[in-house]
Amino acid sequence: MSSSIKEFQSKEKPEGYYKKLVNGLSEVNKQLGAFLNINETIKDGFPFSVKDNLCVRDVETKAGSEILSGYIPPFNATCVERLSSSKFSFLGKTSMDEFGFGSFGLNTMCVAKNPFNTAYVAGGSSSGAAVATSILKYHVALAESTGGSISNPAAFCGVVGFTPTYGAISRYGLVDYANSLDKIGIMARSSEDIRTVFDIVKGPDSYDSTCVGIKFTNVNNKKIFLIKQLLDATDEKVRSEFDKLVSKIREMGYSVEEKSLEFIEKAIPAYYIISMAEASTNLAKYNGYKYGFKNENFSEEYNRFFTESRSKFGVEAKRRVVLGTFVRSASVKEKYYRKALKVRSLLIREIGKLLKNGFILTPTMPITTPKIEKAVSLTPVEAYRMDILTIPPSICGFPHVSFPYSYPNGMPLGAQIISDHFNDYALLDFVKSWETSFRYKFKYNIGDIR
Repeated sequence: MSSSIKEFQSKEKPEGYYKKLVNGLSEVNKQLGAFLNINETIKDGFPFSVKDNLCVRDVETKAGSEILSGYIPPFNATCVERLSSSKFSFLGKTSMDEFGFGSFGLNTMCVAKNPFNTAYVAGGSSSGAAVATSILKYHVALAESTGGSISNPAAFCGVVGFTPTYGAISRYGLVDYANSLDKIGIMARSSEDIRTVFDIVKGPDSYDSTCVGIKFTNVNNKKIFLIKQLLDATDEKVRSEFDKLVSKIREMGYSVEEKSLEFIEKAIPAYYIISMAEASTNLAKYNGYKYGFKNENFSEEYNRFFTESRSKFGVEAKRRVVLGTFVRSASVKEKYYRKALKVRSLLIREIGKLLKNGFILTPTMPITTPKIEKAVSLTPVEAYRMDILTIPPSICGFPHVSFPYSYPNGMPLGAQIISDHFNDYALLDFVKSWETSFRYKFKYNIGDIR
């Protein structure tokens, strides 16, 4: 896949191009629900969208939640500011699961539909970002991932989703989900476009102490590891297609070795304990006084005032507040929260040993794209289990990229390649190599220049 950014910059835009782009996008968006708002005044630059939990100056930012309705940031997130200053133009805010809580893009007031078939989910929580990338010819999306929120919808919508090393991109201007897990990333139609954007938005930021200036490496020793426990967690259809991918990767000159890491299955409970504990802390500030929905009835009894103010939270947000508050309470903190932190340290150490010697490759999701009606019927625990492949690199802060590799029954399948901390560019090189022999498919090409 060639760079659409370079192609766009080299082409002369016909008169009225941006107006036609906005009109065409608005029509398709009525069916797919990717964008919460579209910038109708866009008139130059390469279009980029922004997930709704990233602040854009003078544009409503709700993080998918009713409790933040009406919040208009007076500033840009650092990543938005850096792109806006580099010949990129803001196109609109994209839909998402409330505060990033979800795997299917259904925990929101604006549900995005899959662009390949609207009966299917788009994935979550960066559902709108993935749909926007799939339908726009010239476009990149700024998104965010906590436990797989970039890889998941990228796989379901057939685009490339890049989640960098934790701390590579500043989180300033992000509405937090879980501070030690949140990572801002990029979605595009090619690895080259992701590389271009990453070069612009990465790097230290005085507003974010977790954003580091460590030099990135680019180590590719032609070794791929498969993890038995993760492969066993996938269904037969996914495993069959993935085995074909592995054969093709061997033809690319990579040696492939299967490894057993029994403890990797502990990643899911550890992740949800840590993320819910941090989420409940972050959501505590939306109490009706300073942040979130403003309850003006200050004479009301405190508990009632507090309860009414937080009633604007959705069901999943309330569930995570309750569970997160429980696991960090004094009586059970040692039993759950501190053990989860120890498990994370173990995962970083043991998975890191493999990544010193090669990449880890997995399917992105353990199932093919489900229909919306099926996803809605899943219990919370069943839904959480869907993150079994994306959580291990996420909880460890390892960089990973989801890329399309097959289209069984007309729906895309994604695979996920994982590397060691700050070896991000090696991942992009791998995907670029894959793209030389595989053609991605898209149903829409809004904004194409003939």
